[in-house]
Amino acid sequence: MNQIPPNERLIIALDVPAAPEARALVVRLGDAGRFYKIGMELLMAPGFFELLDWLKAEDKKVFVDLKFFDIPETVARAVKNLSERGADFCTIHGNQSIMEAAARAKSGNTKVLAVTALTSLDQGDLDDLGFQVDVAELVLSRARRALQAGCDGVVSSGLEVERLRREAPRELICVTPGIRPVENRLEADQKRIMTPSAAIRAGADYLVVGRPIRDAADPRAMAQAIQNEIAEAVRAA
Repeated sequence: MNQIPPNERLIIALDVPAAPEARALVVRLGDAGRFYKIGMELLMAPGFFELLDWLKAEDKKVFVDLKFFDIPETVARAVKNLSERGADFCTIHGNQSIMEAAARAKSGNTKVLAVTALTSLDQGDLDDLGFQVDVAELVLSRARRALQAGCDGVVSSGLEVERLRREAPRELICVTPGIRPVENRLEADQKRIMTPSAAIRAGADYLVVGRPIRDAADPRAMAQAIQNEIAEAVRAA
């Protein structure tokens, strides 16, 4: 198990419409949240980069999840700008040249993560898209290519992490979305989901949790309960 502080393994997705709501949630969570994800919804609202800067000023870690997919030079410039802004993680999509350009452009503490297969997709969805390949095989192939390109890790469903850990180098960072606490297993638009402890046992390094915390009656208590579950799973690993 990588030497990651247990309270940094939970990445809380700020899936809210606007920056003021995101700030309010971060304040409400207090020390139950150390690592936050900001993505496309907030990008389309005013104050995205001010929110990023504020999170860093509050000594939080920031995962910018925009899944860059463009010509390699454009992706490289975007990654460079995020590195200079202090983003800890950023996501990219695309082929080998895009991944290689992103890996070359990163600096400082920024880690580049390649998206394997979105957790909203299942085998039927891949078939519809014309990908005649097993989900697990696709994830493993993408992970291998990401490492070859110089990326730091991948975003992968917990259902594929165990095999990925068996067949890919340990230094690969695995960030797992689609995490649902046992008492909150509504699938919604996430099809390949897993509980926090199961994902850690499978080999995930970081777990992304959004709505189960945001929509809880007591978000701080929910975040702390997940932190406790992660810490226990790490100790047992």
